[in-house]
Amino acid sequence: MDWSRFFRHSAQPHWWTQRAFPPVAQEAVCEAIAASERSHRGELRFVVEGGLPVAELLQGVTPRRRALALFAQLGVWDTQDNSGVLIYVQLVDRRVEIVADRGVDARLGEAFWQAVCRRMEAAFARGDFQSGALAAIAEISAELARHYPPLGDNPNELPDRPLLL
Repeated sequence: MDWSRFFRHSAQPHWWTQRAFPPVAQEAVCEAIAASERSHRGELRFVVEGGLPVAELLQGVTPRRRALALFAQLGVWDTQDNSGVLIYVQLVDRRVEIVADRGVDARLGEAFWQAVCRRMEAAFARGDFQSGALAAIAEISAELARHYPPLGDNPNELPDRPLLL
């Protein structure tokens, strides 16, 4: 058990997530996702979490493991074209994890996702949460548009609004 991590997460107030992503930033992310999804058949879900729940901390859950769990819990894997992408921001650990459905992941690969994550983390380290998030959404959208162009009916299968935990 990493007690310093435990205390960092436990001491983090819920409003801290709102400070990094205030309503104006949430709305900008929502609009960017909605616009993005009109240009491809992919589905994006953006989740920001401050401190992890105590049970997760006691189990030593990493940001990657938490992102994988949220990918399943939020149904990001359950899209028509296997084209769901979860962007998970873990504020206390200062980590970004992207989990993509098997269809998307097979086309874009781990190196692409890692590069996007590291650029987001660099922007967030500078305090540029909104611009870092929007740049990542644009970058992912460009690749999804290339691999999953829209075809006729393009239903919105996942909420566009960021989820703050």
